[in-house]
Amino acid sequence: MGILQEVEGGRFVRQANRFTDRITADGSSGYPAEAGRYRLFVSYACPWAHRTLIVRRLLGLEDAIGVAVVDPIRDERGWRFPERDPVTGAEFLSELYLATDPSFQGRYTVPSIWDTETGRLVTNDFPNITTMFETEFTAHHRPGAPDLYPEALRPEIDELNDLVYRTVNNGVYKCGFATSQDAYEQAFDALFDTLDRLEERLAARRYLLGDDVTEADVRLYPTLARFDAAYHGHFKCNLRRLVDYENLWAYARDLYSIPAFGETTNFDHIKRHYYMTHPHINPTGIVPKGPLMDWTAPHGRDR
Repeated sequence: MGILQEVEGGRFVRQANRFTDRITADGSSGYPAEAGRYRLFVSYACPWAHRTLIVRRLLGLEDAIGVAVVDPIRDERGWRFPERDPVTGAEFLSELYLATDPSFQGRYTVPSIWDTETGRLVTNDFPNITTMFETEFTAHHRPGAPDLYPEALRPEIDELNDLVYRTVNNGVYKCGFATSQDAYEQAFDALFDTLDRLEERLAARRYLLGDDVTEADVRLYPTLARFDAAYHGHFKCNLRRLVDYENLWAYARDLYSIPAFGETTNFDHIKRHYYMTHPHINPTGIVPKGPLMDWTAPHGRDR
């Protein structure tokens, strides 16, 4: 997750991504899409990392792209591996950032990808990691893997993703980390305006773009999965809960029923991370026991 910065008016600004190289199918970037070469670093708590795990699973890239999961509790030293990463030998993700750029200053973020051949981080550019998996690793996709980023739908997917990122994915952080009432209320209003629009959109279609899961669904789901457990209370996004939206709540359960979504959703890591990593918001570090939500209830979206 990105570093917190404040600008005039108490508005939250996310840290820019430092490493933005690309892995390409033809190797023209210097980083060819080779199986077994790259290591993906993730946190189950982080929504940006969560979507990389979803896509990796949907496309069957588990054998092609290795993964290492950090501990959900992050302190001033950054993300820590529960045990030293067996591939890089690192105890903290920061070691790999500094090995790549000793002058790096900022927060050490997930998701990020390490190249085992050159011994450096290739990218922590979270908006592009999933589309890179979808378009550059096609030779390693499982037979029958879904086309999550179909060329004909890319303009519509990109437009929807931009709105969802600004007002929902990042919008919850703009609420939670705002330091002025005006900044908070602007983010709050934009968040629920978009959720209301998505609720209406999902009244007439199973997924955001129709009958098939796409990159747009991958990007929205992690925020929905965290909404009632963390954002509603912890980030003061409390106009409505996810469960108060008939279509969005059923849609989220529909996606959860797909193993790539549900089996990568770790509510224990999510709650412990959010409530124990932001002492300026939750100084006691107490993790709430609720909410009680039945993610396996029939969703009826296949109608």
